[in-house]
Amino acid sequence: MATSPWPDRLLAGSSYPLGATWDGLGTNFAVFSAHATRIELCLFDPSGRRQIARFDLPECTDEVWHGYLPNARAGLVYGYRAHGPYEPQAGHRFNPHKLLLDPYARRLTGEMRNADALYGYRINSPRADLSFDRRDSAPGVMKAVVADESFNWADDRPPSVPWSDTVIYEVHVRGLSMLRHDLRPNERGTFAALGDPVFIDHLRRLGVTTVELLPIHAFVQDRSLLEKGLRNYWGYNSIGFFAPEPRYLSDGTLDELRIAVRRLHAAGLELILDVVYNHTAEGSELGPTLSFRGLDNASYYRLLPDNPRHCINDTGTGNTLNLSTPRVLQMVMDSLRYWVTAFHVDGFRFDLGVTLGREAHGFDPGSGFFDAIRQDPVLQKVKLISEPWDIGPGGYQLGNHPPGFSEWNDRFRDGLRRYWRGDPGQRADFAARLAGSSDLFDRRHRRPWASINYAASHDGFTLLDTVSYAERHNEANGEDNKDGHGENYSANWGEEGPTADPAILDTRQRLQRAMLATLFLAQGTPMLLGGDEFGRTQHGNNNAYCQDNETSWIDWNLLEKPEGKSLAAFVARVAALRHRHPVLRSPYFLHGREFPAEGVPDISWFDASGEIISAESWNNAEDRCLALRRVGPNDDGSVTMLTAFFNSGTSDCHFLLPEPHWRTRIVLDSAAPDGPERDLEGVEIVVAPRSVVLALATRTKE
Repeated sequence: MATSPWPDRLLAGSSYPLGATWDGLGTNFAVFSAHATRIELCLFDPSGRRQIARFDLPECTDEVWHGYLPNARAGLVYGYRAHGPYEPQAGHRFNPHKLLLDPYARRLTGEMRNADALYGYRINSPRADLSFDRRDSAPGVMKAVVADESFNWADDRPPSVPWSDTVIYEVHVRGLSMLRHDLRPNERGTFAALGDPVFIDHLRRLGVTTVELLPIHAFVQDRSLLEKGLRNYWGYNSIGFFAPEPRYLSDGTLDELRIAVRRLHAAGLELILDVVYNHTAEGSELGPTLSFRGLDNASYYRLLPDNPRHCINDTGTGNTLNLSTPRVLQMVMDSLRYWVTAFHVDGFRFDLGVTLGREAHGFDPGSGFFDAIRQDPVLQKVKLISEPWDIGPGGYQLGNHPPGFSEWNDRFRDGLRRYWRGDPGQRADFAARLAGSSDLFDRRHRRPWASINYAASHDGFTLLDTVSYAERHNEANGEDNKDGHGENYSANWGEEGPTADPAILDTRQRLQRAMLATLFLAQGTPMLLGGDEFGRTQHGNNNAYCQDNETSWIDWNLLEKPEGKSLAAFVARVAALRHRHPVLRSPYFLHGREFPAEGVPDISWFDASGEIISAESWNNAEDRCLALRRVGPNDDGSVTMLTAFFNSGTSDCHFLLPEPHWRTRIVLDSAAPDGPERDLEGVEIVVAPRSVVLALATRTKE
């Protein structure tokens, strides 16, 4: 008879670090629960289907349950069962019949099978979540795997791209390569494709410095979507804050992501992760018991003070993580540091950042979460971006985050779209967005790069759809076309969706170039939605979160078509201008109070006559012509003057070049995207309808 490789009981082990830590001789297990009365460690065979051993964690120190298993090696499959009170009215939902995922799991195996046994209560019981379910959930849940964290990083170094030089490319790791038929089938949609030389070369040609990935943390498929025959694509449904989504690993190893990061870094490219620490995949009190709920519902989640049976739902997903609990805040901080130290990522974009900064009295830029990050020696070195809104009370906080954070600026997106759509009365707001939204961000010594400027993001229309659809078309989402943004500040210019009309196509192409030029010529940090550089479409779907198909995947064949190739070349051209001229990416907000050349302020606004715009002119709701001049010194002592001329009207705008009339060269005309640079003859600049012209003048040091 075969003997078990395991002892009869665990050794005491250590309460630190949390998670499963292999030391070469065995594995230490440690998990937080303030209210459990007993926690069991369950071991499974490599397939995760058969339980092979079960042990009590023998010690609990400072609310951390722990034990050490000799001879347990990397690759061991495990989960937890937590015993304690099942008292939903008091916020406690312990149910030892439910196998629980380790919150610190580094690697997962198996798939979540949405079944009634995953719930701590009896589905369809008249007592709802007050009932108790005794079915074992182990056969239908993902399980944790003890990980070997060793990897030879050799001479890998973070590119540390200065914020002022940063150009972000937002993309989904799966959608990036699912239609890349030049890749092996098993590599499509995975981290292997992220590090592919063809993709890296494309980014470098565009002038991108930083890749921002939609969530890659392990996540759960929503039962409601599966019942409709759909799948969660975006991944904002996290269940593991330390583990990559298994589907994104073509060979099942964590090193695949590390190799991709090394290749990006070798090319001078950074990697930022979109992270979701505001909620988990367990949903409301009626959701499944997968991990946090079963380990300590009252500690992990914010509950209604007068009725802790129910979750506070500031996120719109059913639950809200309670970052006011020290151990929950520790988990988030440990997770962030883990991705920086174990995978060398270069920054984070925080989904629903307002939720993370909300204390009992409301949003607070001095919250425990923000304070913890700002003082952390590891996280101070990486880029930090917040999505500055949620649906909770006081949920819109654009511009109110603390120093050290940049913020997605939806005011830039909307102002850009409204100006180029030709809406009346938009010049003043458009001017403010071009100047880095200093009205929102110029406080507490923040810099212009605090504004993440974008024309389109994963959430909403693509750039092409913004100029092709007047209404959303989300019927495929199964919500009667009621989901997604109702107001997109878009227009179809004569025909909804695809058209063969050459006049409509010309208008759409002009507007795409004008908006892209605006994005790169504005102060702040430009962010480009992946595929917008060659005309990707989602066919009018502005909420493609559940479209894990060709609606969302990037069609790289578009890059080979003449219009796609031309648009990508234009993006590369305007990005190169941004990188070439420091005045376009000034590290300081410009207010017209500094004079880089005699009598010439660092920033000025002009009308078509070449005169400084008066208050009366700013109030002219029908004037759609605007000139922005920025002036700055160069390292060699010379001074560069760059003047951008914008015309969102339907006829030519004849601008007079503002004084002083230095020798001027036209370096960009979005109406003639392939046109060469040319010297300006005279002082008149004609800007075609829905177009941008950039004029360069340089005065050498005398």
